[in-house]
Amino acid sequence: QVQLVESGGGLVQAGGSLRLSCAASGRTVVSYNMGWFRQAPGKEREFVAAIRWNGANTYYADSMKGRFTISRGNARGTVYLQMNSLKPEDTAVYYCAARYGNNWPPTVYDHWGQGTQVTVSS
Repeated sequence: QVQLVESGGGLVQAGGSLRLSCAASGRTVVSYNMGWFRQAPGKEREFVAAIRWNGANTYYADSMKGRFTISRGNARGTVYLQMNSLKPEDTAVYYCAARYGNNWPPTVYDHWGQGTQVTVSS
């Protein structure tokens, strides 16, 4: 069983930066492809970025390219989302997700964290 715990959310002014972390635990977690999603109030959950299990490939939603960067920690059990030049419309709950398998990028994720709130003030 894979468990995911996000952290790093908070309140930031427009133009600021935040780095979210996702701590993944489980026997084979280092073999999982990982992703970040977000859900704003009243909106559907949307894909943000994904990273391959070995860190060799990344994939971003078009609207996130250039401002957001996904990476894995040295132990590969931790995934980060560096968010720069934040805008009020980036306000959302951000979720970490994991998917085991060779399909890239993943279209379905098996495990989800509880989410961390990011609020960007104007």
